[in-house]
Amino acid sequence: MIVNPELEFEPNDFEAERASNSYLMSVMALIVGLPLPIVNLVATFIFYLANRKSTYYVRWHCTQALLSQVTVLFMNSAGMWWTLSILFDEMRVSNAYIAYMITVFLFNLSEFVLTVFTAIQVRKRRHIEWWFWGGLANKLCKA
Repeated sequence: MIVNPELEFEPNDFEAERASNSYLMSVMALIVGLPLPIVNLVATFIFYLANRKSTYYVRWHCTQALLSQVTVLFMNSAGMWWTLSILFDEMRVSNAYIAYMITVFLFNLSEFVLTVFTAIQVRKRRHIEWWFWGGLANKLCKA
């Protein structure tokens, strides 16, 4: 995570609030649709579509939030299908399954904490770039 206080511009309150809401959208979707991994991505994608023609600051943070949800979707979907195959296809619980589920849990927990932290910081007009997704958002969003 990179905290970049030296923006080329100072976002106004409206921009900071909308950018912060892009992260809160995924948190709210997580609470509502916990068992289904796609709910977070769909909610974040709809918010992204609604703000794709907004200012650069808002668009950039919507993109970063969306990219993180794509990664979470893949990890959670694999865990969900593996769990369903254990429940319904009479597969056995293996050490690999337990290790993967622990990894998924830790990844989701860290992503949740990072999302809430970023939402708070962005609302305070502090530009936060996440380690992997920030670079991708820089390449996808042109000023």
